[in-house]
Amino acid sequence: MAEAQYSQGSAAEQGLQACHTCGKVSPLTLNHCPRCHSRLHLRIPNSLQRTWALLLTAILLYIPANSEPIMRTTLLGQETVSTIIGGVVLLWQMGSYPIAAVIFIASVVVPVGKILALAWLSFSVWRGHRLWPRQRTVLYRLTELIGRWSMVDVFVVAILVGLIQLGELMSIYPGSAALAFAGVVILTMLAANSFDPRLIWDRLPPDPIPHTSTASDRSTDDNP
Repeated sequence: MAEAQYSQGSAAEQGLQACHTCGKVSPLTLNHCPRCHSRLHLRIPNSLQRTWALLLTAILLYIPANSEPIMRTTLLGQETVSTIIGGVVLLWQMGSYPIAAVIFIASVVVPVGKILALAWLSFSVWRGHRLWPRQRTVLYRLTELIGRWSMVDVFVVAILVGLIQLGELMSIYPGSAALAFAGVVILTMLAANSFDPRLIWDRLPPDPIPHTSTASDRSTDDNP
């Protein structure tokens, strides 16, 4: 990626940098934060490369997370398996519409939406797009906020496995998809943390400097 160009009025242009750990603003001459002693960087090193690597790994894990069973249920000696989509369909057919909607949103909509959002943000920064920087920043903040709620499905399986262990009468065991889905959620959270949203504002055109009228300007205006 080409060398970053910082917009006029940014902290970098003023010789300042913020700590990624505690947020303290320090001069560019310092290599370590005076408050928490963390390494200081103007931007997160290799932010786009790390984000792309984590996203691609999450996409690969998302395939077995939906195709493999996430839960195995033993009822009176008969075993049945359930995938994420299969569980949502079963809950919907049983009339548990709110639970089916929550699991569908948390386990399907949120992970896919987060992957697409981070991929678009990374691509726009890589291509040097200058449009809608505020909207893209809001999208990143929203993605970072809701990403953790994708673990709802994993928590449901963990609770059921811990509560329902009645031998051959009825027992619930986690499937291989549970581990893959947990990996997807964790990797997307790490991808959001590795993406530096300040890259969105780099290479923007300089902010227009407001013109302030002076006495000579006013005299010129008064004397055409």
